[in-house]
Amino acid sequence: MQHLSLKLALLAALGVAMAGAGYAPPAAAQVSVGVGIRLGPPPPRFEPIPPPRHGFVWAPGYWRWNPRLHRHVWVGGYWVRARHGYHYHPAYWVRGRHGWRFHPGYWVR
Repeated sequence: MQHLSLKLALLAALGVAMAGAGYAPPAAAQVSVGVGIRLGPPPPRFEPIPPPRHGFVWAPGYWRWNPRLHRHVWVGGYWVRARHGYHYHPAYWVRGRHGWRFHPGYWVR
């Protein structure tokens, strides 16, 4: 049991370190955790879209909730490797009965 706790602590530390570094995992490997946030995200920031890159799709920036800071932080746009036969839907927020819920970007066939 103690061995499992150590593994979970190391994985959590790695996740926090990657989030602090602005790491954005590939869209195909994202995991969604449903958490209702009472404070809605600010309006999206304007980001100029860079010129197209062959084999990549631009994922626009979005506001991410940072529970340690108790506020939204901006995640700048980034390139995602294109997936043949799929269309990328960027991340978005939805307001519901229990607050705001974040939905990460995803691919649709």
